Amino acid sequence: MYIENNITRKQISTWILFMFVLIAFMIVVGGLTRLTDSGLSITKWELFSGVLPPLNDQQWNNYFDEYKLIPEFKLQNYTMTIKEFKVIFWWEWAHRLMGRLIGFFFLFPLIYFTFKLGFKKLTSLYFIFLLICFQGFIGWYMVSSGLVNRVDVSHYRLSLHLLIAFLILSLLFWNYLKLNISTNNQVKLNSILPYFFLILIFIQIVLGAFVSGMNAGLIYNSWPLMGNSYFPDDNELYNLFNFSVFNDASLVQFLHRNLAYIILFLYLIILLKIYKNQIRDSFFAINLVGLVLLVQISLGILTLINGVQITLASLHQISSIFLVSSSIYLLYINRKSNFF
Repeated sequence: MYIENNITRKQISTWILFMFVLIAFMIVVGGLTRLTDSGLSITKWELFSGVLPPLNDQQWNNYFDEYKLIPEFKLQNYTMTIKEFKVIFWWEWAHRLMGRLIGFFFLFPLIYFTFKLGFKKLTSLYFIFLLICFQGFIGWYMVSSGLVNRVDVSHYRLSLHLLIAFLILSLLFWNYLKLNISTNNQVKLNSILPYFFLILIFIQIVLGAFVSGMNAGLIYNSWPLMGNSYFPDDNELYNLFNFSVFNDASLVQFLHRNLAYIILFLYLIILLKIYKNQIRDSFFAINLVGLVLLVQISLGILTLINGVQITLASLHQISSIFLVSSSIYLLYINRKSNFF
């Protein structure tokens, strides 16, 4: 995206940064909605009517009665009072409201800048808007999986929902960097390494969603061993190669732990290459990635050994936003072409 007019470029840049912050906050609220088991409290998709929360006792009772019909209430929360229901309702309502606000704050400035600059210069932003719309559909697709025959949403659909959120966040940040930072450094790191590093982080986010969706963090709350051994003692090594591996809570936790070690090892390789080849323009980026990675791993360990305490778990997710962003920055600094 190249925009000659400095004032318009600054306006679009500010708007993109605002959307980045809003979606980052949305990811945090979404994580807390999952951690508080609030995601199934609203059992219908209400695009417009759901903007306003219940305003009287009758409306509250209607929402509560609908919640009583799903397995989560019948099998798990059958003793819940309406006062307790209101707590989980507000989390889900806030999450959905933020989704609507994101669509609103993205669409109308996009239309305005389209009239000003034309469609062609904003194609990347239209793609992001389509992803935002698709994300709304995936959000309901995820919720609907928990309304019948189970007390939680599908961890596969949860991971897809989270993955798309991080993809939107990454594309916004990339466009922000293109508008604000030009890279003229001649010596660059081989782009395969930062690409692969970022891909591993996205895979780790998917595994993290699996851990969250299956409550896999509530077992083997020890580190560095899983109980008394490196490999979970309730499993066999050959199960890692079965198609059912991602439905097994202990194996998913095992994979999540070990991918973190691989990511750290790859980071050290990239760090050594950057300093060995004196790629000075990448010094800040790689040091920033390292700092955030250290925080992320530390929070992951603390979250695990403290039985997924909500504050630690939320901080672990927040640090993943910084890790993805700093990795995008490292990739951007080492890009080969101004057209990418």
